[in-house]
Amino acid sequence: MLGDDADRLAAAGISIIGGGDRGGVHAEAVRIARRVHAARQKVIGFIPATDRVAVPPVALQLGSALVELTGATIAFVDANVRYPALAGTASGEAGQGEPRGDHLVFETRWLRGSLAVLTPRGAERAGEAVPALARLLLDGIDLFEYVLVDLTGFALLGEHASAAACMDAVVLVGNAHQTREKHILRLLREVPENRFLGVLLVG
Repeated sequence: MLGDDADRLAAAGISIIGGGDRGGVHAEAVRIARRVHAARQKVIGFIPATDRVAVPPVALQLGSALVELTGATIAFVDANVRYPALAGTASGEAGQGEPRGDHLVFETRWLRGSLAVLTPRGAERAGEAVPALARLLLDGIDLFEYVLVDLTGFALLGEHASAAACMDAVVLVGNAHQTREKHILRLLREVPENRFLGVLLVG
């Protein structure tokens, strides 16, 4: 990863991914990547169990592990177009495989060659988040083997169910020793049963 990429991610509270660390975090990311690969679901949404759960660090670690495991091109989509976590990490220039068109609100930056980070160009109005995401998934993901989507913020818009319906599979992300069963059960009511891939506890 280039130095400026690391700086931008660090500013968002995300440590360098895929570096020299071969510790427990990396090993766990590879284990989860194997399960994702075995599930053969291309577009996977990650829903935080509470507003204290940070999805981008988890999804980027997983994306990096998928690149390592499969050698394929992987995308992470910061779909929170209201309050994007990774605003400012994109280069502002269209990259290889980036969807083009004035109506599209995402731009692409490449990390480590095969991991793409798609971030909103700016905040969108309420009601525009799901349509923007749906357009991206219809028109702009042919290049990618897997697409990992951060669905943070959709609960505030009342659009978790609509966003989940755009996914092939959905993972609920919680904090170990903090996320409670009631948080998981509340979210499960909004996720189509046939798209539920599991619960991922971090920390």
